[in-house]
Amino acid sequence: MQQLIDEIKIPGERATVLDRLRYLLNISHKTQARFARLINIDPSSMSKVLAGKMSVTEPFVNRVVVNLGVSKEWLLNGHGTPFAKGEGVKDISAETVTIRPMPKGAPVYDIDATAGVMPLGRQFTEDKIIGYLDIPGLDPRNPVIRVTGDSMQPAIPDGSLIAIRPINDPSIILWGSTYLIQLEDYRLVKVVKPCREDPAKVILHSENPAYDDMEVPRTAIVRLFLVETVINCRYLA
Repeated sequence: MQQLIDEIKIPGERATVLDRLRYLLNISHKTQARFARLINIDPSSMSKVLAGKMSVTEPFVNRVVVNLGVSKEWLLNGHGTPFAKGEGVKDISAETVTIRPMPKGAPVYDIDATAGVMPLGRQFTEDKIIGYLDIPGLDPRNPVIRVTGDSMQPAIPDGSLIAIRPINDPSIILWGSTYLIQLEDYRLVKVVKPCREDPAKVILHSENPAYDDMEVPRTAIVRLFLVETVINCRYLA
């Protein structure tokens, strides 16, 4: 039976960079060659690095960090957690925020997170940008979209804005984190949990107890976006 990510032990304090790389390889459930291609590394070079025959260079580390969303501090020194950005959703609360017309801050798109089936990547076009949010705690690299519906209340109230980060490999899931999940026929904002009875499936959990959990095959997930920030406020265009 395939191990779940949270059942694979994270390297301890005395672990090396190579130990942490092997941990990332293990939780990806990929062959060494496929893992290398995932982070844009030549498979032969990856093999030499893991065997200790080639040093871990700064460009190599940066590719791992960028392509997998891994904490650089954790990878190099073992400090913190592997996926520092996934430790929890930041909640920015304010009575009002202003969406500014000039390109400063995170772009806000006229897109509903859960409406429609078109892949989000195709919708992040300039003509859908309605302005920009420049507020503390908001990463300007992450697109901001709105959420309608009450399935994630009280964590994400109806009408909130969320900042999302694309995940390159949907097989690597931070259990218990909130994601925007792109399925073939739906887009959903849910907490993703492991299915203990069937590791080939995941559980999509709503914060609102009026909604039942959903079980879906991992292969049904077309795209994942990690919800990094919830902007819980009224906004002014």
